[in-house]
Formats: sequence, structure tokens, C-alpha cells
Amino acid sequence: MPGISESQNIRLEVISGNNLQVPSWRIPAGIYISINVDSRRHWKSAIGVLSFDESVAWGDTVILSSHSLPALSVEIRASYELGRMLGGGEVIAGLQLSWDELLDHGNEPFDLSFPPVRGVHPSLKLKATIVHACDNQDDALFDSLVDCEIARDTDAGHAQFAAYVTSKTVSHLNNAVEHFQLVLDQCLVSHPDYATALTNLARARLEGYIQNDFEDIDATTSLFREVLALRPQPHPDHPLSLYNLTEALTWRHNKKRTAADIREAAQLYHDLLPLCPEGTYLRSIATGNNGVDYVIGGCNNLPKDASDEGIHLRRVVLKLCPLGHQLRPRSLDRLAQAVKTRFEQHGSIDDLDMSIQLRREAMSLCPEGHASRGTYLNNLAFSLALRFNHQGKLNDLDEAISLHEGALRLRPVGHESRDFSLGNLGGVLVDRFNKRGDNGDITRAISLYREALTLRPPGHPRRDTTLNNLALALQIRYDKSKTHVSEDLNEAIDLYRESLRLKGLDHPERHKTLLNLSSVLCSRFTPTQKNEDVEEAIVLCQESLAALSSLHPDRYFSYMRLQEAYLSRYCVQYKPADLALAVDNFRLASRHPTHGFPNRIIQAYEWAVVAEQHGDGSALEAYSTFSELLDAHLATRSSATSRREAAAAFHYARSLPVDAASCAICRDNLPRAVELVEQGRGQQWSLASRLRTPVEELQTAKPTLARNYLELSKRVSNAAQSSATITDRAAADREATEYRILTRQWEAAVAEIRDVPAFSRFLLPPWYEDLQAAAHQGPVIILIASQYSCSAIIVPTSGDPHHVPLPTIALADLKILKDRFARAIRDSSQMNPRESRTDLIVLSRIIWDQIMLPIVNVLEHVLKLKCRSRIWLCPTAAFTSIPLHAAHPFQTKVDGSWKEPCLEDLYICSYTPTLSALIRSRQLMKKRVPPSFVAIGQGQPGAGRGKALLAVDSELELVHKLVPAMANRTTISNDAATRAGALSALQQNTWVHLACHGKQDPKQPYDSHFVMRDEHLTLLDIMERHLLQAEFAFLSACHTAVGDEETPDEVIHLAAGLQFSGFKSVVGTLWEVDDSVAKHVVEAFYKYMFGDLMDGGVMDCTKAAWTLNCATHSVKTKVPLE
Repeated sequence: MPGISESQNIRLEVISGNNLQVPSWRIPAGIYISINVDSRRHWKSAIGVLSFDESVAWGDTVILSSHSLPALSVEIRASYELGRMLGGGEVIAGLQLSWDELLDHGNEPFDLSFPPVRGVHPSLKLKATIVHACDNQDDALFDSLVDCEIARDTDAGHAQFAAYVTSKTVSHLNNAVEHFQLVLDQCLVSHPDYATALTNLARARLEGYIQNDFEDIDATTSLFREVLALRPQPHPDHPLSLYNLTEALTWRHNKKRTAADIREAAQLYHDLLPLCPEGTYLRSIATGNNGVDYVIGGCNNLPKDASDEGIHLRRVVLKLCPLGHQLRPRSLDRLAQAVKTRFEQHGSIDDLDMSIQLRREAMSLCPEGHASRGTYLNNLAFSLALRFNHQGKLNDLDEAISLHEGALRLRPVGHESRDFSLGNLGGVLVDRFNKRGDNGDITRAISLYREALTLRPPGHPRRDTTLNNLALALQIRYDKSKTHVSEDLNEAIDLYRESLRLKGLDHPERHKTLLNLSSVLCSRFTPTQKNEDVEEAIVLCQESLAALSSLHPDRYFSYMRLQEAYLSRYCVQYKPADLALAVDNFRLASRHPTHGFPNRIIQAYEWAVVAEQHGDGSALEAYSTFSELLDAHLATRSSATSRREAAAAFHYARSLPVDAASCAICRDNLPRAVELVEQGRGQQWSLASRLRTPVEELQTAKPTLARNYLELSKRVSNAAQSSATITDRAAADREATEYRILTRQWEAAVAEIRDVPAFSRFLLPPWYEDLQAAAHQGPVIILIASQYSCSAIIVPTSGDPHHVPLPTIALADLKILKDRFARAIRDSSQMNPRESRTDLIVLSRIIWDQIMLPIVNVLEHVLKLKCRSRIWLCPTAAFTSIPLHAAHPFQTKVDGSWKEPCLEDLYICSYTPTLSALIRSRQLMKKRVPPSFVAIGQGQPGAGRGKALLAVDSELELVHKLVPAMANRTTISNDAATRAGALSALQQNTWVHLACHGKQDPKQPYDSHFVMRDEHLTLLDIMERHLLQAEFAFLSACHTAVGDEETPDEVIHLAAGLQFSGFKSVVGTLWEVDDSVAKHVVEAFYKYMFGDLMDGGVMDCTKAAWTLNCATHSVKTKVPLE
């Protein structure tokens, strides 16, 4: 193209740029183009966001006049602000360009290359076209160059800073800092450029710290922190300000290893990444090796921390590692380790399940051939083995063994980590030997440990661990062996001693070996009765205590081993002082506040057993401690199912509530017996009520007290968790003091709550005086079946409770009686209606003679209870499966005049799962609404849900006919009788009749259910509804009042669930009911219930017991047993 001879207007389009690297390496907020047209004016493009490939797309257009200057100057500049700019930013590159050069490309886009920056040529894609300009448009399109002192100093600072980065000459850095400080000195806090001035100064100082030319990083970090506070979301420069602070924190961590910095940086990256769009340069840097990956790695290397804050950090880090991120497996594993540690401290099975879930994912991300697969196999196995130890599920243990075997195969002879896998596999084999007693497992475990020991010869840093593990395996083989090979025991002692010698006085695990050696010395003392063994065992335990701070969780084990030593000596020498010392250490172990609940509960249980065996007076205290600890343990669970699973883990202690009551009875403390049996029997329901009502009610009545209580509870929990990680004695003492202060504050908060009259028993089980309200309308008879004795306690309307011994029946007899009843019921269902049910007659007579007659004698002759009065039966343990109401003498009077009356002739009987349930139902009766009645029937359940019930439709028709229209009756059946339909009906009606299959799940009682058309209507479904208006339920289904096999002293069945959910009266069944008998009962029941409605009567659920009594009398005349 020929040169320009006269003034022309040129339309210049700035399309894009590439290879736009900043000389100072500082991350820009964006890039813009500056074109100086003359000495007064210049044009600036928009600030474009830099992409990950160091390119920018603009698409901006400007019209220039060629008469202004013979050439134009084009600069590429980095801006460090997306908002208001201070100065012109940092120059990346510049060119002088003539008009001819600009127009020498026709009307086509062309690339303009600039001098190299960091070895690469920046370039711009431009397009220039000659156009006709409008008058006076120049002034509208161009900005005047702003020339002020702070702008000049800022630009000079950028230039000096870039020179420093390029040359590493410290004088340039000092000059840059001086310029930026001058700018800051001229900007007050209220100045619009104050945050920018702070940022520039901080960036220069940070680079000097990175290059070791400046030492002060703390002041620099504070500057970045101040900037971030000045630029909150949605300030356009908030993301870059976040990044600047994270970079300062990570560099300080890099040089000083300050854990707090890497934790804060992780949280900041968690906030930053969602603000950085994919493809931007800032995101590529933030997610790179020196950005978030460094922070993830730093967090993954932090010591394990099971506090709420520590686990929150692990979750934040995991969110920084999406699927496909190379560090996701390790981040999963670190979170798994943290929640597993929290489980070990507090015993929440949810944490352990989460640990297993996380470790399964980590393992899945490391397939066969992955370098770290062996590590993740081992770690998953650790969590599974721990769950086995907690729940006893053998499939967990078998899977753990399989995983450890897989890890060992990946570590053949010569592998650097083979010794770890040998020891890990040995440990789970020992666990399986303890469970199954297969000598092959213990023999193999010892062989593995011996091989591991050869791989850890004298001088190996972990030899002491393998010595300890081998000694433990030998000790277990000795303890379990019938022949008690002394060589195993003596070798174990020698190995423990060598392990102890290798652990210095300051070794963090020394106390564990001290305790193991103490235990094996006690084992040798029992057969040899060498006093020096037990004396040394006691000294070793005391030494372990001295090594641990007052709040260290492992002090629990020291107390436990001490009680074993004192008890061993007592069992040989029978010195009362030793039994007293053993009891003292039982007490200390079970009450050690920072150890997890599960082990403390075990100690309380063993304390109770020992106290009973040796006649120690602390037995009742032990039982109370067990109940308190179990209650506190279960209170940590958020769901009914998880609470029940936690309780079932202590299946060996299932009889403790009734054993505790029996103990209180033996000590003539009947009110305490009532309290203990109520606390144990109603634990699941009371905890569910606690989660549902007390704190919510407190928040409504006293919101300030509620907030204070919840906050202090969290702080006390966190303080207990953090104390476990402190090794410095001075710090541990400070932590102990702080913990005691917090505990006192928590106790004061609870005391303040209890000062409020409505909350006087906040978090406390009810007293006998509170429970006696259950007997307001008639006595409550608690039947206690303990391994020590069987008896009844009658709670009268007023006055002290009455004890009724049942000397002719024992716990074993009740279990036989339960089984005989089940067989007799099953056999009778196959018999002709005219045949005599001889077995049932005999069994009913046994119930009368051995159980109910002694109780009736007290009711008649001591309490003077009138005939046909109301009584409530509250059976426990084996009594729960026996039809106590069916007690019958089946005898005629001596004079032959008439038959002796049975229990139901004498009294109107009802059952209650707990005294608290009875009290609660009466309290809810005060809030009545207009009644409505629904009959729900499902005789045709879905495939695989049970056989068809042919009598259901006729039963529903019968109910519909018997229930008067004024009861607002409705019927739901067939396709409408679904889970959702039934739940809706339960919530909308006050009276319910259910005719369907009823299934009690003895292993998972919350899965007990009514069979509907589509899905099961479970006990948990019902419990989760708060049916305050509900009044009465008739469960014409089988097994609706049968309890839980795992926790039989707890009442978890369908009838109890309905009562807990709000129903005041519930009719249920213990066994399968014959259709014809059920029809007779239903017909008679509703005739009596609604017989007086036409005469002005009302629907009154409190008549249910009287009505059922009349109905069963009526049915007996039609279907007699004789």
C-alpha cells in the first residue's frame, strides 16, 4: 500500500493477544492495550482476563486520526486491578509503529510481534481499515493521560519491581518498596486507592521474602489480610486478593512449617476456586503444583486431628480434590483417618462407617498396579478390623484379613514395607483366633510376627513394636490354651522387657508396653502366685500413669490394668484392701472423661459383675455408672437406628437393667430399683424424646440458656479431643486447667437450666416420685427377670413400692416357658376348634401359680385393690414374651360351686412398655381434637411380601359396620393401602384400625413393619411422625407387641412405637392370630367400645382396656380352651 500523504481516519480493531507473560511473574487481574496518539491523549482497551494459555481475547475497536503523530506507540500492559486502577500497571511490551506499517495488510487481520519477554515474543492480532470519521469524534473516544504523583510513583514501583525479578538486584527491590510505601503514605484508609497501594507494597515485600532478601513475612501477611477485608465479595478484585493472601500463607508455611497457615490457606482456596472460572490464568495457577496442590499436600502431612475443626479441614481439602485429581486418594485417606480417630475417642459408629466408606473409595481409585494400592488395602483393613472389634461382625474381620493378605502379596520378600504387612496380617489373625479359637490362626500370626522380627533386627527403629506384638500373640495363646504352655508366657515377658528397653523414657508409646508387661505378669502370677510378679505389675501401671497427663485418654488403660492386678492379688490372697483398690480403679477407668464411651461402658459392666461375684457394696454404683455411660453414649447418636445399633454392641450386658433392679431390691432400695429398670428399659424411647423435645422446648422457653448450653457442649467436646494430641507436660497442664474451667461452665449452664421449674430434671432420668404418676389410675406391676432372682415391684397410686418375690421361678424357667407357649400356640392353630388346648391350659396355670398369684395376693390383701380395678403390667426381659394377662388357675372352688376367677376376671389389665410412656400418653390426652376413624387393610400385598389375607376385606366391612358414622369413618384398602397412604392416614386421623401382615424383625427392630401394597410401613416411619392428635390404634396384625432379641430389656416393637409416636391406647398381639378368632375379637371389641354412642356417649380411648377385657370374655364363651 502506498504511504499516507494526507490525514486519514483509521479504524483499528484489537482482536486478541498471545504469549502475554508478565516480566515480574506477578499474576495480573487482566491485560489491556494502551495506544498513545499524542502527548495529551491515549486510548485504552478493556481489561481482558488472561487465559490459562497466556492469551486474551478483546475485540475492541478505536478510530484513530493519522494527522496527530507520524507514528503511534502500542503497549501491552498488565493491570493488577479489575476495578479502579492506580497508575498504568506494569508494561509487558511496547512498539513504535508507523501508519504505513499499520495499513500494510489490506483489510485482513495480522499479527504484530513484540520484543521477547522471558524468552517468548508477545503478539497482538490487529485489523486496520481506513474509514470516514465523524466530526469531533476524537475527543469522545480518547482519555486524557492522568498525571499525578501517586500514579507516577506506582508505575515507577512496578518498573523497579520488574527489574528486581529479572536481575535479582536488591537495590531494585528496595526502590520498588520505597515507591510503593510513598504511595501508601499518601493514601488514607478512606482513599479509594488504599487497598491497591497496600497490595503493591505487600507483593514487593513477599517477593523479597521468597528470594530471602526480606525476613519479615508476618507484617506482609497482615497487609494482604487487610486488603481482603477491604475487598469482600462481590468486589471485582476479591478473587485476586484471596489468592495473594493464600500465597503469603503458603510461603510462610514453606519456610516456617506453621500448621495454622496451611489450614487457613486450604479454607481460602476452598473459597477462591469457585470464583475462578475454568480456563482462566488465575485458576491454572491456583490449581497448580505451587497453589492448591501444595496446600493439599501440606494439609495431608499435618498430624491427625479428630476435632471438629480438624475434620472440617479434611473435608475442605477433599473438596479441593475433585474426581480425577491425583491427590484425591490420599485426601480421602486422611479424612478417613481423622473420623476413625474420632470414633476411637467417642465411639460413634457413624464415624467408623464413614472411615470405611472413604477408604473404599480411595482403594477404588488405586487399581491393580497402582504404586499405593498396598497402602490403601492396609488402611481399609484397619478400619474394618476396628469395626469388627466394636460390633463383632465376622464378615468385617474376614474382609480385613483378605485385604491384608492382598497387601502382603504386593510386598514380596525384599519389599521395603513387607514388615508392616506381616505385622498387620498377624494382628487380624490374632483377632480371629480370639473370636473363633482356631489354633491355625494364632500359629500363623506368631509365624508372621517372627518373620517381621527378622526384618527388624537390633537397631531397627520399629523393632520394639514387633517385639510387643509378638509378645501379645504369645500371651493370648497362653491365656486361651487349655494346657497353658509356660514357655509362651515366659517368652512373652522377655519380649515385652526387650521392647521396653528399646523405648526411651520419653517415647510416646512407652506406657503401652508398660501396661502389656503388667498384664502378662498378672497372667503368670495367677498360677505361680509369685508375689513379685503382681508387685511389679502394679509398679508398671503406676509408672504408666506418671507418664500420662491427667486428661490423656490412655490413662483409662492404666486404671484398667491396675484393677486387674489388684483383683488378681485379691483372688489369691483375699485381702479386702485389694478388692477396694480394684473397685477404686474400676471407678476411675469407667469415669475417665477423655476416653471413649465404649471401653468405659465395658469397665462399668465388669465392675458390676465383679462386685456381684464378691459381694462388694459398690455393685449398685457400678450399675448406675453403666446406665449413665450408656445413656451418654447413645445420646451422641442422631438417629434411632444408630442408637439401637450402638446399644446392641453391648449385647453381653443386655440383662444389666434387670440385674441392677435386682441388686437394688436386695439392698431394700425399691424406689431405686424402679428408677434403674425404667432407665434401662426405656433408654431408646427416652433418648428419642430428648432429641425431639427438651432442647427445642428450652430454645422456645429460654433461648439464651439454650444457645449457651449448646455452645459450651461443643467447646467441652473439642477441648477433650485436643488434649489427646498434646505431649508437652506444661501445655498438657494448661489444657487440663482449661478443660476443667469449661466443664465447670457447662455444669453451671445445666444447673441454671434446671433452676427453671419446667426443666428441673433436664438431662436427668426421672425419680421414683416422678414415675409414680404412672400409677395414678391404678397400680403398675414391674416384672423383673434377672439372673440373680425373679420378682415383681408394685408401684401403687401413693406410698412406697411393694416387693413381691417369685421364688418358685427362675430366669431359665421363663425362657422354657416362653418356648413352650410358642409351640403350644403354633400347635393349637392346627387343631380342631372343638379340641381342648391342654398345653395352653397347663401353661396358663403355671403363669397363675408361679407369677401372678403372689402378685394378686398383694393387690388384694395389702393394697386392698377392688375387683375389676385397672392394673398395668410392665414386663421386662423374658417376661415380655409371656402372656401374663392370660394367667388362669383353671380350678373350681373347694366346694365345687364355681370356677376360681382368672386374672382378667379380677382386674382390667393393660400393658405399658415403660412408666414414662404411660405418663406421656395421659399428658397428651389433655389435648383432644374431634375424633376421626380410619380402617387400613391390605390383604393383597405385593409380590414377595407375604401370602394373601383372605379375611381382611370382610374384617374391614365388619369394622365399617360397627363404627358409627358420627366417628367420621373412612376405609383404605387394596391399591390405596400403600406406605404413603397409610402414613397420611395415621397423621390425619385420631383412631386407626390396621388389618394386614405385621412382621417383627428381632435383629433390626426398627425395620419391623406392617406390609402395605408397595413398600413396608416400618416402625421407624411411624416414630419419625409426631402424631400428637392420635388416640387409639387396633393392630389386627401378628407380632405387634414382641420385642428385640438383642436388647430385650428395651421395648422396641410396633405397639410401643405407635405409643411413643402419640397414640394413647394400642391393642396389639404377641403371636399369630387365627382369622376366625380375630374376627370374634374385633366384632366384640367394637360393639363394646361404641355401644353407648347412640345414647350420647363419646369416643373414649381410655375405655380400650375395659372393652378388650369384655371382648375376650365374650370370645372365651365362643372359643373356649377347655
